Amino acid sequence: MTNRKAFHRSLLRWYANHGRDLPWRRTRDPYAVLVSEFMLQQTQVATVRAYYIDWLKRWPTFTALARAPEQDVLRAWEGLGYYSRARNLHATAKLVQDRHRGALSPVIADLRTLPGVGKYTAHAVASFAFNRPVPIVEANTTRVLARLFNLRTPIDSAAGQRRLWRHAANLVPKRASAVFHSALLDLGALVCLPRKPRCTICPVQRFCRAKTPAALPIRRPRPPAQQLIENHSFILNQNRILLEPAARRWRNLWILPPLELDRLNRSSLPQPLYEAVFGFTHHRVMLRVFRERAGKIDNAGRRWFAIRELESIPIPSPHRRAIVALLDRER
Repeated sequence: MTNRKAFHRSLLRWYANHGRDLPWRRTRDPYAVLVSEFMLQQTQVATVRAYYIDWLKRWPTFTALARAPEQDVLRAWEGLGYYSRARNLHATAKLVQDRHRGALSPVIADLRTLPGVGKYTAHAVASFAFNRPVPIVEANTTRVLARLFNLRTPIDSAAGQRRLWRHAANLVPKRASAVFHSALLDLGALVCLPRKPRCTICPVQRFCRAKTPAALPIRRPRPPAQQLIENHSFILNQNRILLEPAARRWRNLWILPPLELDRLNRSSLPQPLYEAVFGFTHHRVMLRVFRERAGKIDNAGRRWFAIRELESIPIPSPHRRAIVALLDRER
């Protein structure tokens, strides 16, 4: 780009009038910024807003979060999905508290050593919390950069990522990087849209090299989503429900017990009480829930919960929706 200063002026003038008022933009507290960045990974802004405000009311510092039980942290995260983010944020709080007395380092290399903090998150915290002139590349800015520079390399390739980060680095101003990045993010979120970019109102259209903006960015072909079926049991006994601690995907959350199909005659499997589909990474999962009797179940590793206790324990959203629907039906 031959005139970066003019680009900055046009972008920031537009942002001053049209930028979004988001709660994490009202602070430079490194902890609050880090919380927002963890929450915003793979989750929409509209969903994160309420979670972010409630989280900071409950745990306003690294120290407060470090002292919290993991079950409480996971319960507070419920609905945001990708629970490894909550575990990593919790682990980061403990590490920052134990090793750094609750103070977050502004150094990129130090930030990258924290659990769950990759290149983007480290750069975002350095910019938004410490105003460091470092580039950031995420979904919205990727789209803007790919169109500004007419990037014809797939953005999900190593070469494409290198070019994106290089273009981003060339655009970052030496001062006020936090405001600049907020403006670039909002340009992607409000104007430089994925399918129907609003080029006629774009404040930086004269700097854009893309001849067909809607065709950018380019991605490599994706394999079709894998279709899975997961069968679980709904077991009630005197206003109590049987749950099981999850492994792998939802580790340390409570789920409906997996249905042991080997014990049943598959050809005479009854109709499920509940069916729903949810997405998870590259999978589409059909959740099916069947009624079973308490007497048939091996309770090893499982636990009975009173119905009134369910609100206070962490349960993944697909299973909580199933439980709520089934309990409503019972009533």
